[in-house]
Order: sequence, then C-alpha cells, then structure tokens
Amino acid sequence: MENMYQIEAYKRAKKRVAEIKGFYWHLVVYVLVIPVIIFINYKTSWEFKWFWFSTIGWGIGLFGHAFSVFWINSILGRNWEQRKMQQFMEEDNSKHK
Repeated sequence: MENMYQIEAYKRAKKRVAEIKGFYWHLVVYVLVIPVIIFINYKTSWEFKWFWFSTIGWGIGLFGHAFSVFWINSILGRNWEQRKMQQFMEEDNSKHK
C-alpha cells in the first residue's frame, strides 16, 4: 500500500515539474519573440505601433499560464484535484447503491 502512495506522489511531482517547465518555456519564447516582433514593426511601419497588440495579448496569456502554474494551488489547496475526484467518486458510488 505504501508503494502505491509513493507512485502517486511521484506522478503528481512529475506532473508539477512538467507544468513549471512548460511555463518557463512559454516565458523564454515570449522574451525571444517579442523583440523580433518589435523589430519587424520598427522596420515596416513604425508610425503605427501594432507590436503592442502581440505584446499585451501574449502577456495576458503568459500571466494566465503563470497563475495556473504557481498560484492556483495556493488558492484551491495542494490536493484540491484529488479531493474533488474523491468526492465525485463517492457521489457516484452512493447513486449506484
């Protein structure tokens, strides 16, 4: 039984690391691409600063990604997903009895 808990803990930890890694890749791409977009805007039509649409829109998405990775667990609690699944399973079991 203890081994099963270790396996589940490992799966959760691996998922969490993948989420954090995904956010950092998102951030790196943002930091690399936005200057290119600004440069293209500068070289093509600097009178109209259209790069702000990309910068702000993507920035909002990046903020949402950061929120989901770093802050959602602190709001809902670490084991929120597991507790909700358990609740739904118990509700389903009581309906079928």
